[in-house]
Amino acid sequence: MRIKDLLRRRALDALETRILLRAVLGMTDAQIAAAPERELSAPELERYGSFVRRRITGEPIAYLTGEREFYSLVFGITAAVLVPRPETELLVDLALARTQRPEAPAVLDLATGSGCVAIAIAVNRPQARVTATDASAAALALARANAVRHGVAVEFVRSDWFDELAGRSFHVIVANPPYVAQGDPHLARADVSFEPTSALVAGPTGYECLERIIARAPRHLAAGGWLIVEHGCDQAARVRGLLVQAGLAGVFTERDLAGLERVSGGRV
Repeated sequence: MRIKDLLRRRALDALETRILLRAVLGMTDAQIAAAPERELSAPELERYGSFVRRRITGEPIAYLTGEREFYSLVFGITAAVLVPRPETELLVDLALARTQRPEAPAVLDLATGSGCVAIAIAVNRPQARVTATDASAAALALARANAVRHGVAVEFVRSDWFDELAGRSFHVIVANPPYVAQGDPHLARADVSFEPTSALVAGPTGYECLERIIARAPRHLAAGGWLIVEHGCDQAARVRGLLVQAGLAGVFTERDLAGLERVSGGRV
């Protein structure tokens, strides 16, 4: 079968069809457009068909191709980590805005997963000293590989939140922790159902991880340091309350590109 036949008779939408063709053929969009008569070999056609069948069941494309773009960088992705979301780029924006000074700011990324947030910060703030933690050995292995891929030096620590960081402080702490409640109907969505539950579900209320992070963060913030956390779009008011309760000042919430309250923070 030819490329143009697959594009014409696609089982998925046009964008997803092209993404899968790029992965199967090792071609760019421009190369695909320039070679519509190119015949897929039997192995290529079989692999493409397998991808389509898996995608129809809801499996995220990033798990099929093994890659996802985040903050204009391409990251390796496996089923051991969440697929990076566009809204999480807001965490990077806010961290970069708060690390222009000092000259070598110390930054901590909790629950780093694929490492996308920590690495995006390190790429855009090469003078920063970036540390990233995760409780999952598989996630850390992937994050380390992504750091090598992008040529940045990030310190990776296997830790349950701050447990292995005693006595250390940071100018900025960012976190995109699990914040979904057990039984939330969003967990039944086809794509989400393929992602690791431990990276999604915080507990019965959805606030368990946020509460732990916010309560402990002030002990790990340098003077004037910031804590910035991602949360559910309906959790902002409660999270702001937790930040105030923890003694943080300058408490704020920022909206994502969809206009939803997505990230909140405060400083010591």
